[in-house]
Amino acid sequence: MKRIRGGRSPFLVAAHLGLIGVGIVWIYPFVWMLMSSFKTNTEYITSGISLLPERFQFANYRRAWETAHFSVYFWNTVVVTVSVVLIVIAVCSLTGYAIGRYRFRGRLLFVSAITATMFMPKGYTIIPTYMLVNEIGLNNSIWGVILAEVGGGHVLFILLFVAYFRGLPKELEESAEMDGSGFFRTFAQIMLPLAKPIIATSAIMQFMWTWNAFLMPLVFTLSKPELRTLGVGMYQFVGEQTMDWTGMAAAASISLLPILAVFIALQRYFIEGVAGAIKG
Repeated sequence: MKRIRGGRSPFLVAAHLGLIGVGIVWIYPFVWMLMSSFKTNTEYITSGISLLPERFQFANYRRAWETAHFSVYFWNTVVVTVSVVLIVIAVCSLTGYAIGRYRFRGRLLFVSAITATMFMPKGYTIIPTYMLVNEIGLNNSIWGVILAEVGGGHVLFILLFVAYFRGLPKELEESAEMDGSGFFRTFAQIMLPLAKPIIATSAIMQFMWTWNAFLMPLVFTLSKPELRTLGVGMYQFVGEQTMDWTGMAAAASISLLPILAVFIALQRYFIEGVAGAIKG
C-alpha cells in the first residue's frame, strides 16, 4: 500500500478524519447548550442550531446561581455526592475484597443474589426505601437523600473489585500475616492502595450517577425545597405558562462542568481500572 508523506497510509488518514468528524458531531450538542446559555430566550428559540450568540448574556448565570437558588443546590449536591461516593467505595471495596480473596460457604449464592439486583429497576424499590428512611427519622433531610442513594447492590463496582483483587498475588497477604496484620489492616494498608484504578473508576461512575440523580432527591426533599440537588433544581425554570430556556441552559452548564473536571482529572485511572478488571 502506498504511503503519503509522513509515512501514514491514506486509509489511516481517512480513518482519523472520519473519527474527527464523528467527534465533532458527538460534542456539538454540548457546545450548543453551552453557547445557548449566553443567549436571550428569544434568540434561543429563533437562532436554530447556530452557535455564537449576538451578545453574551452573563446575566443568565447570575439568574441561575442566585435567583434560582443554584448556589444552595450546588453545595447540597456536593455534600450528597461526596458522601455517597465515599460510602459506596468503602462498602464495595470491602465486599469485593472478601469475595475475591476468600472462599466461604454460600459465596456463590451471595454473588448470585446481589447480581440479580441488577435487573430490578430502581423505581420499584422507592416505596420500601422511603418507608425505611422515614421510619428512622431521616426523611426530608440531607442524610435521608444520602442513605437512599447509597442503597442498592452496586453490583458493577463489587464485581470490578472482585476481579481486581482476585488477580493480586497471594504472597501480599501472606507477608502481611507474618507481620501480624489482621483482616482490616491488611485490606486498608496493603490491598486497597493497590486498587487505585478501580477506586477511580468506581468514583467517576458513582459521581456521575449521584450528581445527576433526580428521583431519590425529589422524593426525599418534597417538603424542603432548600435541600434540593441540582437535578431537582432544574424545575425552578419551568413555569405554568413559560419556560426559562437560557436560564436552564446556564444551570445545566453549571451542573456539567464539575463532572467534566472530575473525569479529566481521573481519566488515566479510569482506563487502567477498566483494563485491569477485564484482564483480571
